[in-house]
Amino acid sequence: MIGARLMDLPRRVAAEAGLARWGRHLSADVLLGIGADEWLLRIRDGVLATVHRAPAIMPRYTLALRADPQAFATFLEPEPPPGWHDLMALVRHGALRLEGDPQPFFAHLFWFKGTFALLRTPA
Repeated sequence: MIGARLMDLPRRVAAEAGLARWGRHLSADVLLGIGADEWLLRIRDGVLATVHRAPAIMPRYTLALRADPQAFATFLEPEPPPGWHDLMALVRHGALRLEGDPQPFFAHLFWFKGTFALLRTPA
């Protein structure tokens, strides 16, 4: 189910003017790992250009976000419980790990929060 939502994410991000403003200087290749499943998100100047399955061997990325599957499922609920509603809350619980260069994530935190919040509702 998350795969279909991720594949539709570029269209949904493009429709959000606030995300374009918050991410206008963001260019990175982000690996999103949820358990054993991994996707690569290619972001250029705040535009989510592509989302596709990561290659099984040595994917190249700037930043990796690795989430516990159960915690991410809780995060994706329409109204997640307190403490599971936000990417930084997941980091605080140890349910989301950052690997690689964290600078794009923290410099464009509103973009990441807004983008991942779009995953809560089906397309």
